[in-house]
Amino acid sequence: MGKKIAALVTDMVEEIEFTDPAEKMREAGHTVSIVNAEAGKEIRGKNGQNFTVDKGLDEVSPEDFDALLIPGGFSPDLLRINPDHASFAKHFIAEGKPVFAICHGPQFLIDTDLLEGKRVTSFISVRKDLINAGAQFVDEEVVVDQQLVTSRTPDDLPAFNREALRLLLNN
Repeated sequence: MGKKIAALVTDMVEEIEFTDPAEKMREAGHTVSIVNAEAGKEIRGKNGQNFTVDKGLDEVSPEDFDALLIPGGFSPDLLRINPDHASFAKHFIAEGKPVFAICHGPQFLIDTDLLEGKRVTSFISVRKDLINAGAQFVDEEVVVDQQLVTSRTPDDLPAFNREALRLLLNN
């Protein structure tokens, strides 16, 4: 049975880090919905591609979803401005649900206050932020720590997608 995945996304997302995993997840029978503070909002990606927010935070609950996807670009940094985004994401980690974060995506997860002791990877520029948050940073194409899957860059998408799909299948 397909899982429901919330993709927490805002402006300046690295498009391929959203579209590629979302496409692979949909091909595997899962549903991917863009979630943001405001439903219907147009999001402009880092390279000019536009997306429309499917669900606003006020109309959904994290309990409505089985997993969370956080693509990179500058979107994760902008998501940190609204503490409701972190509250939404915190549920997934606290409840042991799958969380998939690539590139700058793990930086956003710092705001959940739940990265202490987690093995993660990310784009190199946010490495120190993750270490300061108590995470164990490793420089590998994909890192799986229980329900958390992280990767560094778009080059790592094949490994990221493989592990995300494996986790969705086994949860």
